[in-house]
Amino acid sequence: MSESDKGKWFVVQTLSGQENKAQESITKRLPREEMEGLVLEALVPVQKVTEVKLGKKTTTNKKFFPGYILIKAALYDENRRVNDRVWTFINDTPGIIGFIGGDKPVPLTDQEVGDIMDQLHRDEEAPRPRIDFTIGEIVKIKEGPFENLEGKIEQIDPDRGKIKLSVTIFDRSTPVEVEYWQVERAD
Repeated sequence: MSESDKGKWFVVQTLSGQENKAQESITKRLPREEMEGLVLEALVPVQKVTEVKLGKKTTTNKKFFPGYILIKAALYDENRRVNDRVWTFINDTPGIIGFIGGDKPVPLTDQEVGDIMDQLHRDEEAPRPRIDFTIGEIVKIKEGPFENLEGKIEQIDPDRGKIKLSVTIFDRSTPVEVEYWQVERAD
């Protein structure tokens, strides 16, 4: 088997909410079923998300791809045939539905893997605030100098955790920038 065929990343679908259990099962079964070298890693990509609820700041992990995990494995042999041991090992894991791509899954490209890994490392450095609003949505400011005013979301800056609103003050549309946690959906 050439080095280029060894250890490609594949996307595997899991039952909803079973991503971590499937990952743990694969990791525990690797030495027991002598699959080291064939299945190299199982990964549930997550990002840290910061929320403020009732004035308290909490950081949680949010899955990038709910219902999917990434598995680095030598799925194909030197003749480009599926390695039955690897196929069976992964598909028989509790919580796993199967490979994306059916009987002939296509590995992720190096670019796709690089983008995912860059995102993971970026999120380790700075948790991002969770913003569940969309541009054009009407929200009510619940805290700060503009409390109780309603405005339309014009811009969302997830990196800074800020939302730019257009509110009406003295019959004039005025841009206001607030923290994402200072607003709530208007009734």
